[in-house]
Amino acid sequence: MDLQERFSRNCIQISENIKLINDLWLEIEKKYSEKGRQYHNFEHLQNMFIELSQVTPTITDLTAITFSVFYHDVIYNVSSKTNEEKSAEFARKHLRKLCIDTNLAEKVSQQIIATKLHVSEDSDTNYLLDADLSVLGHKSEKYIEYTQKIRKEYSIYPDLLYKPGRKKVLHHFLESESIFKTNYFREKYEDQARKNILLEIESLNFG
Repeated sequence: MDLQERFSRNCIQISENIKLINDLWLEIEKKYSEKGRQYHNFEHLQNMFIELSQVTPTITDLTAITFSVFYHDVIYNVSSKTNEEKSAEFARKHLRKLCIDTNLAEKVSQQIIATKLHVSEDSDTNYLLDADLSVLGHKSEKYIEYTQKIRKEYSIYPDLLYKPGRKKVLHHFLESESIFKTNYFREKYEDQARKNILLEIESLNFG
């Protein structure tokens, strides 16, 4: 299923206003197609849905988590520290046009904000967070490709600034008791993710 179809199917559960749904999609498409999005683009969203497809039976509210995937990186500025909050507000503003249930809108907003620190006590949200980070546990060649794309996104920063900041993020992951919150993703990706991160830190130190 392509992304537009997935988004439309999710919306049509709430509203049959096809023009509105199409307008909402065009806004999303515009954002994720912005110049400079080397990693945080539609490919990232597609990969998240592929990962989540493996745990769909254990997700309580698939409608909410689907909206959260689409909107979690809709605002992405490498020089901003409030992307998640702005993305959550963007989601609230646009989903409100569907006359979405207040509780559903709030759930989507909270899930998006949780992607900032990757901390949550909610089961569905933890699946979202793990899918978001799943690339950390992919095979080394895929991981290297990911790191190259991230570096391009942060190309406005010289190595003098980028490397310490990147290493801080990576060490944060390593210092966590577990990078992945759910049993499924932990068993699938935890060991490889730690190996990948250690190799990246080494390359940042000596590269």
